[in-house]
Amino acid sequence: MIHLAPVGDDPRLAPPRWSAAPPSHGALLRLRLLALVGMVAALGYLTWLVRPERVGNPVLFGLLLLAEVFNVVHALGFWWTCSRTTRRAGRSARGEPEVDVLIPVYSEPVDVVEPTVVAATRLRGARVQVALLDDGGSPEMEAMAHRHGVRYVRRTLHVGAKAGNINHALARTAAPYVAVFDCDHVPAPDFLERCLGHFDDPQVGLVQTPQWYANAHENEVAGAAAAQQALFFGSIARGKDARGAMFCCGTNMVFRREALEQAGGFPEASLTEDFRLSLTLQELGWRTAYLPEVLAQGVGPEDMASYASQQQRWAQGCLSAIPDILRARLPWRAKVQHLLSATYFLTGWTVLLYMALPAIRIVTGAQPVSGTGADQFLARFAPYFGLALLAVAVAGAGAYTWRAFALAFSSWWIHVHATIQVLRRRPGRFVVTPKRGVEGPQLRAVWPSLVAAGALVAVMAWGLAHDRSPGTLNNVAFAAVHVTVLAAGMRPALRGVASAAGTAERRRELAA
Repeated sequence: MIHLAPVGDDPRLAPPRWSAAPPSHGALLRLRLLALVGMVAALGYLTWLVRPERVGNPVLFGLLLLAEVFNVVHALGFWWTCSRTTRRAGRSARGEPEVDVLIPVYSEPVDVVEPTVVAATRLRGARVQVALLDDGGSPEMEAMAHRHGVRYVRRTLHVGAKAGNINHALARTAAPYVAVFDCDHVPAPDFLERCLGHFDDPQVGLVQTPQWYANAHENEVAGAAAAQQALFFGSIARGKDARGAMFCCGTNMVFRREALEQAGGFPEASLTEDFRLSLTLQELGWRTAYLPEVLAQGVGPEDMASYASQQQRWAQGCLSAIPDILRARLPWRAKVQHLLSATYFLTGWTVLLYMALPAIRIVTGAQPVSGTGADQFLARFAPYFGLALLAVAVAGAGAYTWRAFALAFSSWWIHVHATIQVLRRRPGRFVVTPKRGVEGPQLRAVWPSLVAAGALVAVMAWGLAHDRSPGTLNNVAFAAVHVTVLAAGMRPALRGVASAAGTAERRRELAA
């Protein structure tokens, strides 16, 4: 538990309600058996689908086959990743090494940043020098830093966003280890005690710990985003670590300075500077380690606009890194793992296609698969899809929720937009995720999904009015499922953020 009495009662300081700890050997065995059965079902479905007599409209069939192959590859990749796990435990360093703790800030409120600064000054297990890196040049931020006795670093040339801010500080510090925390992520006092011992291995250049959103249980959007994070920082991150492919995730991490300097610091031209840095470190021969212990708690996006902004940056940054991954001199396991992470942000294209197919069938009669009924299709597709969902539930140990799935589904347009931006070579802009939710509906944040849902409802009504054949009814049912999931994902934007005012009020109390 983190206790920071001087700055009040912040929800980030309570014990986390989620653990990234590895599963029992029995649970891991069950997941492996589930993965094996799922792989058989997935390959069986594809084998059935690619038979010549299944081809309906050639263009639609080709698009469907491409989408299904993409999703099967990612399902196989998920099962492959989660079938192994690391069981790292916290380890203290020998003696008390020097550590520079860097907290980059741009325009965040002082009451959000202050608990992180105070917690950083109370880190144990090392001789700590805390530096607040203020890229916004706020006098209030400077006063707060001096009040808590931490170094205040301000730069005059604002280039490279967060990466440039950190690089500027690296040139002005000298400790052999560097810890980085986003300004809203409050570290536990034993953070360094649990991390630094892993650097006894001279090849380890990075130790990454999970991200957890302390506002997950008081805000609908933050809760769904936290569930998505829990799936990644649980079985996926442990599996990547087991295969030598864990990457830097932007906060709650410790670097060996030698590794950072050899990599040339954080890459300033990328929207996902942490992901790109990991590629460079691993190409240089440095190992990355993942410690599955929640040792810091942050603030997740509290409204749909904030969530969309965050996901847009991640999607565009990771997709633009694909050429670098393909060129990287990495072991094949690590390269495949990085490709799986980057290409995940193409998933929105498959969602768009799946929504379009029933509408096309209802309006034009064209369909991708012929010579089979809905019952025959479901007999092949449902086992594979059901086992894939079950695997996510088992791998997530109950942390991945329906709301998390619906939010991801309704965010399909973010992946589409990010892909187009990358193909157009638009550089994008690093945008800090807002730390406070905005009350009231946010239709602009979900308008593509709102249009898609409206179009599907209109097509369903038109189809039922003109034709009630089994084929039309089947496709109306598929469209209705899509509308239901879209509605669930858009719900926070349509109804507004109910808890934003309460969260803001608690944070205002921090400064009292």
